[in-house]
Amino acid sequence: MRRTGIISEIVIMRPPKSLISLIRQQTSRPVPPGVHALCDEILARHPSATQAILFYGSCFRKGDASEGLVDLYVLVDRYRCAYRKRLHAIFNKLLPPNVYYQQVVYNGRILRAKYTVISLADFQRGTSTRWFHSYLWGRFAQPTGILYASNEQIAETVQTSLAQAVLTFMTRTLPRVPTQFEARDLWQQGLLLSYRSELRAERTDKLLRLVDAASPYYEQLTQTAMEVIPYHIDAHSADALIRYDAHIPSRIRFISRLAWRVRFVQGKMLSLLRLFKALFTFKGGIDYVLWKIERHSGITLEVAPRLRRYPLVGVCVIFWRLYRRGAFR
Repeated sequence: MRRTGIISEIVIMRPPKSLISLIRQQTSRPVPPGVHALCDEILARHPSATQAILFYGSCFRKGDASEGLVDLYVLVDRYRCAYRKRLHAIFNKLLPPNVYYQQVVYNGRILRAKYTVISLADFQRGTSTRWFHSYLWGRFAQPTGILYASNEQIAETVQTSLAQAVLTFMTRTLPRVPTQFEARDLWQQGLLLSYRSELRAERTDKLLRLVDAASPYYEQLTQTAMEVIPYHIDAHSADALIRYDAHIPSRIRFISRLAWRVRFVQGKMLSLLRLFKALFTFKGGIDYVLWKIERHSGITLEVAPRLRRYPLVGVCVIFWRLYRRGAFR
């Protein structure tokens, strides 16, 4: 697989049909029936604007929605059409995406979901090399399901964007892996870099398990996507695995290191702003912010009732205390 080097992170790559076909199979995986009940509730909230609803995260990987918080992404045509409150549309436009809470009773049990709203246009940009930060292409290079699509054309658009996320992820990770590597090395390194570019504290062993849990899929993704990756990559079969040799100029590796350092700083700032925004969009915003930080850092904090009465003041105090205790890395 021989490709020429690139001098910029912005490079247009058209996903090959074989990659889109692989993504199509993944997005069609069966999902727990309760998840469709959550999907129906979201469609009732945003009936005319919803173009597609995606299912990803730990519940998707495990195929179990009975425990934990189901992660859903709602793609809308326009923010203005998605909300009754204009302020929510403005927040979503200025700093996508918005996050909301949803729960339903299914077969006598409460199913809970965190659903994220973003426009289809922003989703397409966010999975491409036009979007600098890894917030979207780092997430959606991973296994994802399509719960709902308004029509077949929208489904194909989403599948193409998911394939684009894989290409973006690999292109921006390859300069950060050793010259000789396997698919496992590539995906572990990329997930580590993208997770560290947010307020997340997943350990390396957890990221390794994420890759190992879907090892054949990541092997297929890597082999298929290499058809259009804009680097000189040689592939060698060995012991039922494919090993790769990446001939990437040192100049490109240097640019990549700088870019990821910028993403680390940018990502922390954007994550704080999104958490702050969640105070206005997420029911029980302070509790959500605290839960989110505890989930990813292991640090807990008790909040006095008076801080809950004044969220704007309270969140500043909370962030300062959490920062001093090392919750933000």
